[in-house]
Amino acid sequence: MQWNAARCEQCDTCLRMCPQHATPMAQRMTVEQVMAQIRKVALFIEGITVSGGEATLQLPFLHALFCALRHDAQLRHLNCLVDSNGLLSETGWRKLLPVCDGAMIDLKAWGNARHRFLTGRDNVQVKTSLQLLTAEKKLAELRLLVIPGQSDYLAHIDALAAFIYQLGEVPVRLNAFHAHGVYGEAQTWRSATPEDVEPLAQALLERGVKTVLRPALYL
Repeated sequence: MQWNAARCEQCDTCLRMCPQHATPMAQRMTVEQVMAQIRKVALFIEGITVSGGEATLQLPFLHALFCALRHDAQLRHLNCLVDSNGLLSETGWRKLLPVCDGAMIDLKAWGNARHRFLTGRDNVQVKTSLQLLTAEKKLAELRLLVIPGQSDYLAHIDALAAFIYQLGEVPVRLNAFHAHGVYGEAQTWRSATPEDVEPLAQALLERGVKTVLRPALYL
């Protein structure tokens, strides 16, 4: 499936039709091309965040981009952040962290079985990444995704809060699930509301987590 930017009407039909359940709305770009785009807005931003998909799956490109920013006289002042699922190995983090200012990590579930059900992957490496980033003072944000009827955070709230507490004063952002752009069974799950998110926010605050950021948007 080929995406034609000139004819695109932003209807998202291609997202539903793609056999790989991925977005065909993508462009191949070199580091130099990305740098050129950043230069256009450099006066109006404080930094960049590389997201995805999973940005760390493109580790060589990510490393090269951050290195290029660090060595550019006009852009080296910009913060370089990565938005990640936390599954990158320690070796990968050790390569990236010298040129990265921080990472925002998703922990989709506390229990390993529940995390595997939601994502297809264990969360052992995610927790290891969170601890490594904390030790290196590079954990910018921990993100928890509230999915009504699916999330297990409240069932393990004491263990979760204790784990977050030992990460230090990291901001914890609560994101509200919505079914737009998801596939399979998840399409039938209802979107999270403030009533779904608030019990988790209060439970974390009551257990000593200092900074809990509630969703700015509900869909």
